Amino acid sequence: MAAGNTPRRRRNAAWTRTFAALVIACWLAAVAAPPLTLVAWRERRLAEVASPEAQAEWDAFRADMRQQSDRDGPVQRKVPKSAEPPELVWLRDYLGLAIAAWVTLIGVLGGFLAALALGMARAASAAEDGAAGHCHDQKQNECDTQNTDERRHG
Repeated sequence: MAAGNTPRRRRNAAWTRTFAALVIACWLAAVAAPPLTLVAWRERRLAEVASPEAQAEWDAFRADMRQQSDRDGPVQRKVPKSAEPPELVWLRDYLGLAIAAWVTLIGVLGGFLAALALGMARAASAAEDGAAGHCHDQKQNECDTQNTDERRHG
């Protein structure tokens, strides 16, 4: 049997491929699942915060802040400038920005962590393969030492 195609190496290669597929699937799920969930949730929540009741609650809150801002005390209240509830504005106007930020940040960070995990798995697999061929490594180290000595003294 060829030295590069031992059962142990084939098993390590299969394990590494399976691990790589799992890591990439997890990374893609982490990038795609939250934005898809947010879009589905947005459809339900937007109907609630766009209702006249929600607008009335927001107007009452602003009126209360206006009254509290006239009082003296340790905390000065500011009247919110928006005539619409902030959740409505965010869901309606800034959802695309939130999704872009998520995909960018988690895509880069998750991609880096996935690459790190894959590199560690490959290094562990190579180290295990190298342990089987230790005699070859020992002989190579002796040759390297001999070549270094010849260059130094020759």
